[in-house]
Amino acid sequence: MHLTTNPVDWYAARAAGVAAYLLLSVVVTLGVTMAGKARLARWPQFAIEEVHRLGGLLVGLFVTIHVVTIAIDAYLPFPLASLVVPGIGSYRPLWVAFGIVAAELLLALAFTNHYRNRLIRYEVWRRIHYVNFAVWVSATVHGLGSGTDQTAPWLLAVYATAAALVAGASAWRFARMRPLAVGAALGTAALVVGLAVGPLHAPRRLVNAASFSGPIQARTERRAGTSTTYNTYVVTGVGGGLQQVWFRADVLIRLPWALRGSSFQMVYLPGGRRCSGTVTRLGLSDLTAVCHLPTGAGRRVELSWHSIWNTELFDGTISAQPLS
Repeated sequence: MHLTTNPVDWYAARAAGVAAYLLLSVVVTLGVTMAGKARLARWPQFAIEEVHRLGGLLVGLFVTIHVVTIAIDAYLPFPLASLVVPGIGSYRPLWVAFGIVAAELLLALAFTNHYRNRLIRYEVWRRIHYVNFAVWVSATVHGLGSGTDQTAPWLLAVYATAAALVAGASAWRFARMRPLAVGAALGTAALVVGLAVGPLHAPRRLVNAASFSGPIQARTERRAGTSTTYNTYVVTGVGGGLQQVWFRADVLIRLPWALRGSSFQMVYLPGGRRCSGTVTRLGLSDLTAVCHLPTGAGRRVELSWHSIWNTELFDGTISAQPLS
């Protein structure tokens, strides 16, 4: 289901995830303050309740955009099952699993909200509503552990502010002590920043590196030609470790197995520099290509892969070196 290689889709997935997290934090904070009977002088209660309800709908909308744009994005070719079942994907499986759990719990809460007047008593619904805290915590861990910009100052500020709001409102709701609420807000914000730059810190990614190596996720597609003696194979994927790249190889094979024509593209992420060339050698589970950047600099690229769950999806490795 990977329908596009446009980088706009990749940026849309990230933006939708951040927007969903911000809205979720606001919704949880409003819910906590409403449960604590807080009152705002210039906002009537029904207005706060409507903002809370609309915010919940917007969270669902942006989560949907986040998931759909990831599903159709060829830069990160997730199998559909790995977007539903936590922990089976190969891209940061633990941290992605937290995001899947958060989305599925959010869906369950939306179901109970819709049918709360028909299926369950108000007291039961209110207790179930506390699952929102688990959704928020899971979403926070997911963003800190799997986000590509997790240590960017602006995103750290977003996470720290959201954590301070939720923690401070929760401490006020249950303890009714302003100093405790302020301490909880500051402490939680410091904890989030400490996790992001400490245990969850990922090494700084390379940009337009001349040489690099790392794991990939890829897929292959066989396209039968009009002639019984020729087939076309397409290999696409993303990876590279600290240097993220997208790649695509199109090769024309004269059966039983002879390379008759090819093209190769490699795009550096997130900058978008393109290296274009040809495949020089093709094996059953590996290939070698040579490409050149617009500056004229050349790269020798080697790919190898192996099947995932007997599908057209593959794990493997990529390495690139400058041409001498």
